[in-house]
Amino acid sequence: MNQALSVADYVIVGSGSAGAVLADRLSADPGSSVIVLEAGPEDKDKFAHIPAAFPKLFRSNLDWDYLTEPQPGLGGREIYWPRGKMLGGSSSMNAMMWVRGFAADYDEWAELTDESWSFKEVVKYYRRIENVQDASDPDSGTAGPILVSHQRSPRTLTQAFLEAVRETGHPVERPNKSRPEGFSQTMVTQKRGARWSTADAYLRPALTRKNLTVLTGAQATRVLFEGSAAVGVEYEKDGTRRTVHAAKEVVLAGGAINTPQLLMLSGIGDQTQLREHGISVRCHAPGVGKNLLDHLVSFLGYSVESDSLFAAEKFPQLVNYLTRRRGMLTSNVGEAYGFARSQDDLALPDLEMIFGPAPFFDEALIPATRHAVVIGSILLKPQSRGEISLRSGDPLDKPVIDPRYLSDSDGVDRKAMLEGLRQCDEVASAPALKSKLGSMIRPAVSPRTPSEEMLLRALEENAHTLYHPVGTCRMGSDTASVVTPELRVRGVDKLRVADASIMPTLIRGHTHAPSILIGERASDLIRNS
Repeated sequence: MNQALSVADYVIVGSGSAGAVLADRLSADPGSSVIVLEAGPEDKDKFAHIPAAFPKLFRSNLDWDYLTEPQPGLGGREIYWPRGKMLGGSSSMNAMMWVRGFAADYDEWAELTDESWSFKEVVKYYRRIENVQDASDPDSGTAGPILVSHQRSPRTLTQAFLEAVRETGHPVERPNKSRPEGFSQTMVTQKRGARWSTADAYLRPALTRKNLTVLTGAQATRVLFEGSAAVGVEYEKDGTRRTVHAAKEVVLAGGAINTPQLLMLSGIGDQTQLREHGISVRCHAPGVGKNLLDHLVSFLGYSVESDSLFAAEKFPQLVNYLTRRRGMLTSNVGEAYGFARSQDDLALPDLEMIFGPAPFFDEALIPATRHAVVIGSILLKPQSRGEISLRSGDPLDKPVIDPRYLSDSDGVDRKAMLEGLRQCDEVASAPALKSKLGSMIRPAVSPRTPSEEMLLRALEENAHTLYHPVGTCRMGSDTASVVTPELRVRGVDKLRVADASIMPTLIRGHTHAPSILIGERASDLIRNS
């Protein structure tokens, strides 16, 4: 990689779902120079490209490998939070689900910011971003860099799940409608059965440009300022502190954990916390790190005789993948999903149900021992809010992550999750699926266990993140927000944030798609400023 530049017009921190987009779009102007700092290495590991193998990246050197604080609402457990640490960021280790969310989610953003974030406006960016296989909706893109494909080899159990949701009264429909009301087989960011990350779609084509420098193994430690203006970034590489300088702007795209941490290390945050850690206060911004939101998921697990991804690594499947790019290894694990309500009178769904024809237990950290499938409930619009805070003033220390799952005072989140799990159990009992399922193995309960106890144990013992943290550098039109609708950090100059941390609320979908959207929108805002 070209590593010649130490001064550029733009310095971008992070090469993930948004950062790779920024690198490509800003360097497309031959008159502008761009430096990208990526803490991890290149995305060369084979498991970053074989779809079903993404859990093998967990707790590797390609993973930030975070843990939350103990969560009282989940039996006092610490919850593992993987985040991609390589080119492409988490887009190089996610489950490749392309779920854009509801038009209403973006209209909610517009109410909190300005009309430019409404669905009417952002859908134009999705048309630019997407290349959707067999697209039939005028809102879908057909020539963009992100390939959105049908699954090549979905399990027959996935079709049985979709038949079961029909039997329980849910429609089955094409994915990514502006107002989804039913269930769909997942569309995935893949090309011929291999992962298609933002490193593939945006960054790699741009690396031929001489005006783009990507520094891998370069962890940002603080933003550099002259007066109130950001002028560069200090980073650590190979044990040495170094600097790069920005003539125009610094853009932080490290995600909902790393971006607020870097802001605080740079003196932008709550002044009391900064002083506790010996950090000089540049801008008192108490909203930095607050408003942490995440999608919580909890699974019910059932034994099956065969056809689950437990056999994905067997020799025939490996040969099928290597020679034809088909078979179990092309699976994204979450092969189907749909939307539901915890209460009939809700205007829009507050739950998502997800099906995985795989023994995806113990946060995929403990090897499975048998064929199984999981049906999960996801809380889409949590009331509970958490926080990212500093553990110390050492930039190489991991921050404190406290999502405070199920902590809302009225217990709305807990009640909704339990209802979602009840609906999962209902679908598992429908004839199309029940005939294929064996005993319930997660939670490990006897057939005589009361339903209420089973659901509660499933929630407290099995719930974990769906890997969608957002909101910790909230965008808004109000002065308490961390960034403006133009993504400028309040209180300083020449510094923007462009990643999932700016989302003021969680969408009813998955966060990879809107993170790319944010990268595209930020690129336009920067180029037009």
